[in-house]
Amino acid sequence: MVIRIPCLAGRYALSFALVYSLCSAATAQQAPAPTVRFTLDFPASDPLHYEISILSDGHGSYSSRTRAEVDAGLSSDPARDAIESYQTEFTASYATAARIFELSRQAHYFEGTIDSGKTNMAFMGAKTLSYEAANHSTHATYNYSSLPAVRELTEIFQDLSASLEFGRRLDHDLHYQKLALEDELKRMEEMVNEGHLQEIFPLAPLLQKIVDDPAIMNVSRSRAQRLLAKAGTGGK
Repeated sequence: MVIRIPCLAGRYALSFALVYSLCSAATAQQAPAPTVRFTLDFPASDPLHYEISILSDGHGSYSSRTRAEVDAGLSSDPARDAIESYQTEFTASYATAARIFELSRQAHYFEGTIDSGKTNMAFMGAKTLSYEAANHSTHATYNYSSLPAVRELTEIFQDLSASLEFGRRLDHDLHYQKLALEDELKRMEEMVNEGHLQEIFPLAPLLQKIVDDPAIMNVSRSRAQRLLAKAGTGGK
């Protein structure tokens, strides 16, 4: 007579593997995506505060407060007036997102001091760069940095802010005063042609709306079409 004994060890091993796999998947879902964040506080500029966060896949968020908003009664405390501040989401081009994370790597993810430490430098705003990933969170504040990677990152984020502020005004004009679009689009196109506004890829969906709207003057739609063509090449 043959006695069959169930292989409990095999079952336990299978159960353990299944539980481990499920736990690993849950942990992976909870782990934050790598994020680079840039914040500027500069009372002498407009906007006087803004923050840009960008994920490794190019998805980003932007918030800002202009001088007009502060003069209208908002406080200078970001935690208090976050709701009243301008907030939007955007998608950066693959090239821009990849460059941001490569420069962050070159800057050692902002560990240690990145400020130049020069006391004779004019104040150009309190800037903070931070990096967040699973089990990794670093940040550094600076006025001016002598590190090439940090300087380039600063230029990219400042350019993104300028573009997104154009988007803020264009979206307002599109909904409330279409005739004002021409002046804003003309100023934007001039800046792009002069090389001062390179990161306009995030505005492509908004520019397309302007191009497709028959209620907008043809000259404005044509200008938006030219900008839209340059949005796909980083404004170049």
